[in-house]
Amino acid sequence: MANTTTKADLVNIISHKTGLTKHETEAVVDCLFESIIDSLKSGKRIEIRGFGSFNIRFKNQRLARNPRTGEKVSVEAKNVPTFKISKEFKHAVSQSLKA
Repeated sequence: MANTTTKADLVNIISHKTGLTKHETEAVVDCLFESIIDSLKSGKRIEIRGFGSFNIRFKNQRLARNPRTGEKVSVEAKNVPTFKISKEFKHAVSQSLKA
């Protein structure tokens, strides 16, 4: 089973490092997530240097297959959020896993 960091874990870590209360930290984290979602909803790209970039990608309508029944189903065209990791982020994670 994989370890998972939750939003509550992030709030605890940030609160401890900054000295903000957990309530204040949760408000900041919520605001960050809401800002990212609002920017993407309005079609804006978000770039955070050293971390990565969020973007919206259009997926065309297509035929897919239900894996349980094998039946073909139509999947409507849609916009999907994507995240591309920065080189610095990728390098940092790759170096920490080698240890």
